[in-house]
Amino acid sequence: MDLLERLVTIFAHNGYIAVLIALLLCGAGIPIPEDITLVAGGVIAGMGYANVHVMAVVTIAGVMIGDAAMFGLGHHFGEHMLRWRPIALLMPPRRYAKMQEKFERYGNRLMFFARFLPGMRTAVYITAGATRRVTFTRFLMLDGLAALISVPFWVYLGYFGANRREWLGTWIRRGQSSLWVLGGLVVLGALALWWYRRTRKSQS
Repeated sequence: MDLLERLVTIFAHNGYIAVLIALLLCGAGIPIPEDITLVAGGVIAGMGYANVHVMAVVTIAGVMIGDAAMFGLGHHFGEHMLRWRPIALLMPPRRYAKMQEKFERYGNRLMFFARFLPGMRTAVYITAGATRRVTFTRFLMLDGLAALISVPFWVYLGYFGANRREWLGTWIRRGQSSLWVLGGLVVLGALALWWYRRTRKSQS
């Protein structure tokens, strides 16, 4: 929670722009936990320093820009990017090979689930761009859908827990499992809607 309090202090003094910059750094692989950054953005909204709905939009934009930048760099520079020292430290050859294996196993679905896997997002997005397994349009669709689930979750959690830090700490620890449940419900809902429309179409 020390990191959360430090981020809250910085964000409270610098507003939306500080949150946006922090999320861009998260997207670049800087070791700042994205979920804590999002919660801190929600907390300052709960403290009255920002509007929570605007914060949700700003954070989704920050997350998507950061993700798209990593995908774009991978797509433009390909495997040559892996020779850059910062990228080489983030994703050595063995990890890159492991990411390729995951794409072979899970396909484009990995783009959606990567958002719920802290520590893997940047590596997945770079690999997706470098291997050109995913078009930019499909990347935006899958990553955007996942962001619409996860980002507001963390921001509004921070908002409602701004003045209840013990409660907030408990739910931050529970948050990742809760996100998996939420994501699963969304996927099940989408499948149910698809099945319903397919059934109606076949009957007409």
